[in-house]
Amino acid sequence: MPEEITTAHRWLADHLGQEAVPRPFSFDYDGQSSTNFLKDWKLARSSRALSNQRTEHTLSFTAPQGELVCRCVAIEYEDFPTVEWTLYFKNTGSNDSPVLSNIQALALYLERSGSDEFLLHHQVGSPANLTDYAPSQTWLPPKARKQFAGEGGRATSADLSYFNLEWAEQGLIIAVGWPGQWAAEFSRNSTNGLRLRAGQELTHLLLHPGEEIRTPLIVLQFWQKRDWIDAQNIWRRWMLKYNLPRPGGKPLPPAMFACSSHQFGEMINANEQNQLQFIDRYLEEGLKLDYWWMDAGWYPCEGNWGKTGTWEVDPARFPRGFRPISDHAHSKGVNILVWFEPERVAQDTWLMKNHADWVIPTPGGGGKTHNLLDLGNLEARRWLTDHVSQLITGQGIDLYRQDCNIDPLRFWQSRDSAERQGITEIGHVTGYLAYWDELVRRHPNLPLDSCASGGRRNDIESMRRAVSRTRSDYLIEPIGEQCHTYGIAFWLPYSGTGFMDVTSAKDRRKDFENLWDILSEAGSMKPLVHGQSIMTARKSRYGADAYGLDDRYPFRSAMSASMTHCLDVRRKDLNYELLRQLFKQWHQLAPYLLADYYPLSPFSTGTDVWMAWQFNRPESGDGMVQVFRRHDSPYETATYGLRGLEEAASYDVTNIDTGEARRLSGRELIQRGLPVRIVQKPGALVFTYKKTAE
Repeated sequence: MPEEITTAHRWLADHLGQEAVPRPFSFDYDGQSSTNFLKDWKLARSSRALSNQRTEHTLSFTAPQGELVCRCVAIEYEDFPTVEWTLYFKNTGSNDSPVLSNIQALALYLERSGSDEFLLHHQVGSPANLTDYAPSQTWLPPKARKQFAGEGGRATSADLSYFNLEWAEQGLIIAVGWPGQWAAEFSRNSTNGLRLRAGQELTHLLLHPGEEIRTPLIVLQFWQKRDWIDAQNIWRRWMLKYNLPRPGGKPLPPAMFACSSHQFGEMINANEQNQLQFIDRYLEEGLKLDYWWMDAGWYPCEGNWGKTGTWEVDPARFPRGFRPISDHAHSKGVNILVWFEPERVAQDTWLMKNHADWVIPTPGGGGKTHNLLDLGNLEARRWLTDHVSQLITGQGIDLYRQDCNIDPLRFWQSRDSAERQGITEIGHVTGYLAYWDELVRRHPNLPLDSCASGGRRNDIESMRRAVSRTRSDYLIEPIGEQCHTYGIAFWLPYSGTGFMDVTSAKDRRKDFENLWDILSEAGSMKPLVHGQSIMTARKSRYGADAYGLDDRYPFRSAMSASMTHCLDVRRKDLNYELLRQLFKQWHQLAPYLLADYYPLSPFSTGTDVWMAWQFNRPESGDGMVQVFRRHDSPYETATYGLRGLEEAASYDVTNIDTGEARRLSGRELIQRGLPVRIVQKPGALVFTYKKTAE
């Protein structure tokens, strides 16, 4: 990696140095391209150390008449081959500026040599499908063009805003940080060149005197003389060290959650008594929780959890608020998570009645009931920050979860004039990030959870402040959970999903067939699986075998750093002995989920394949391998070559269910592979390994 770090430093000096031309960004100003005039603007440059390993460089470009300043704030890393920057534009004059347009936070030209073509690794976002986070590869031959974008103003609805470009034994990781409507394009010329462009999708705006805006964050990470998967592990390590939130200044540990959303229609039918009952039942059965999760519908909503905009604990169901619940949970060593969706405002709520001026109405009306709280409105954001902060303190809330179940782009665009296109989005995105930053400043021990109909806001700016504890709204179904882990692990070391026990009761068949009826009666919308009920989806995926699923298979399919359980613990006939075993295993295995990640099988949504991956900790010489045999696979055995091991070392490999251990050399595990036999289908095994002292 030292050679790669040198490459990154050299690149920064070449592109962001005092006399560097061209710059790795571009914009049009008064109808002219910055590539033609920026070299003539006055440049001031300064640097300051942020830490022993990070240096901030600021380049300020001032227009000849002094009416506009373009400021590039970049960070250089000493221990990773990483460079990042954000652009800021400020009108320092006394009149409106000429129009700024086509602002590209990234505008970079690459040229290859030799015969190796450009290959782009990219992934689906989280549209709540089986294929969320599915990895893809696109070759970029001469004259090829590949475009990506957010959808509806939520960053990772359609495409994931992270890319890995490789060519000629080297590569470049690119990430776009913008929890709004971004766009990127990879465009080949007719010879050996490739042009990269990324930024906010639409900018065509003038700035008022004193007004300042920002662009998306751009992150580049350089790699060479390794394969792209090894490069992804450098990225994972950088994410863990510099981006994963650290509440209270401490590393964010894996965590176990539980909720009663599927029993009480989110929180519509919840009350103080049943919340206390569920917390106690989990603990009575020896199922230790880190957090009790209280989801949507805890506010006055008239039986419709989507009626958001009155952010007070419903006095009818919780006359004493959440304090009795949080105090009881805290006395048992359990923390409290509470769900919020402050950006969506329904009709006939406190915000609409008292501050409709803070709200952007549904464009065109048409009987729609949901509107958008404008976080670009400073007064609205101050009120929201103060109000939520008081709830956090007063109700004993330990973890703040923010959801967003509407596409904000059409609301933003409805507020923009012809000469201010993109400005409302910029204000909202900037306000959204500032709101989170202020909550954390006031509550430094408070973890944040980012949700937007699942994982639709998983850009790097959001992930620096929060983690995605519901990475997709396609939930529960094991093949989907496997596929999501396979894909998201390339980019986000820490993510979460849910597990529902539907097969461990004595009467498995009846339990399975009644699942959707149970969910429907509860009024829950969260467990929808891409337009199907969980029951229908699981029947279609598993057929008759669904009734005989061992809980190990769905549990291990959903095993993640943040795992939420949706069990009906009022029932005494669940297989609590097995659940206790699985909880214990999760606590043993969860730290591995933050280690280096290696996919061992191809990605597939098929029902007749095996899927496997490995998490490896080379510093401590240990790790784990997860293997899944899907229900239609005719094969009982498979062999997987491991990665990241020392060939000359010996490793003790243990089946965590049986305790059976084998001693194999690193060379055997790498070259011949780890042989695995799974008789049951579907079935899942986990192996741990540890380098011996020999």
